[in-house]
Amino acid sequence: MRSSARSSARSGVRLAAAAVVLAGVVTTAGPASAAAGCAPKIQVLGSLGTSAYDPGNPQTEGVLALGAGRLSVGVSGARPVFWTGATLHRVPLPTADARGELVAANKGGLMVGRVLGADGYVFTYRAGAPAITRLPGSDYAYGDADVNDAGYVVSRDGTGVGLVWKDGLKARELPLPGDAGPGTRLDLVTAVNNKGDVLGMARQDYEDPETGAHHQGTYPVIWPGDGGPAKALAPTAQESHVQDLDEAGRVVGYDWYGPGYRFTPWTWAPPYSAPGTSPGVLNTHPYGTFEAIGPNSGVSVGTARFHPEEQAVPDQAQLWPGTGPVLALPRLSPNRASTAASVADDGRVGGAAINAKGTLKPVIWTCATRQAYLPQP
Repeated sequence: MRSSARSSARSGVRLAAAAVVLAGVVTTAGPASAAAGCAPKIQVLGSLGTSAYDPGNPQTEGVLALGAGRLSVGVSGARPVFWTGATLHRVPLPTADARGELVAANKGGLMVGRVLGADGYVFTYRAGAPAITRLPGSDYAYGDADVNDAGYVVSRDGTGVGLVWKDGLKARELPLPGDAGPGTRLDLVTAVNNKGDVLGMARQDYEDPETGAHHQGTYPVIWPGDGGPAKALAPTAQESHVQDLDEAGRVVGYDWYGPGYRFTPWTWAPPYSAPGTSPGVLNTHPYGTFEAIGPNSGVSVGTARFHPEEQAVPDQAQLWPGTGPVLALPRLSPNRASTAASVADDGRVGGAAINAKGTLKPVIWTCATRQAYLPQP
């Protein structure tokens, strides 16, 4: 799936036909220990591009999801690619100038990506296939996409309708919660787990014609895999950008305050009766995100950040074991930026990092919890 193999441990899929359609270092080991015999390292993968890191658009190159075994998927040279180990493979796009990315993969090797641009759409692909499969109704796709091990793909179209596909066909739409106010639309659909729970973000922008009151804000939404109605989660203070959920229904993302370029890592836990919480930020940075959570480990990853115009130190990939402080992942090269976007239960974390020559490269941290450390401020 999007943040990992999501995973070989994601068994017992409960998707009944009706519901489904739907500087000094303190090292710290996380609760999900790396696989036996794993060697901690930063593995640099093959790449097509020679991109520099852009804090305003950090995922121009990198590993966006981790599949089973040696499979990982993402973007390189602005094109969707996948890797077996460190070896890069191109995805056959319909035109030579098409741009895109792979954002998810399940344990069966089904990959999900997006062609970007004004005519963008969601597609699926399997290694060795002569062409991608364009998913119907995904025209002008916006935001993210994901797939679970049963092959259900989720995303949304350009009109704000959440969609589910199976075997290349549209299976259902995702309705907003019944109590959603006027002027509410679905802004993002970002993740699905093996229970069939789907994660997204709704946005309201409405001016009451009678009172003149302006209602504006975002909040997370969960569509339960059992077919129950959509459930709204308590919003963060600003914009609630939910990114991923695990098999237990734990949700990670970030609060974003656009004018100040402020990011704060955020989490929500079932039964979602209480507001979400933040574990804080890496002690060397004022802001940060969570982009993914391990399917069963509780380990979350993202990027510690500064405002692009006020950087004291470069952005850095970060990891939170689920308790205690947020930790840093080692840089590929000293004083060079890095970012994390995916995590697997086998200890891998995928992302991108700048090497000594100043080039952004897709990377995987192996045994990541054994590499994570608390910097000395």
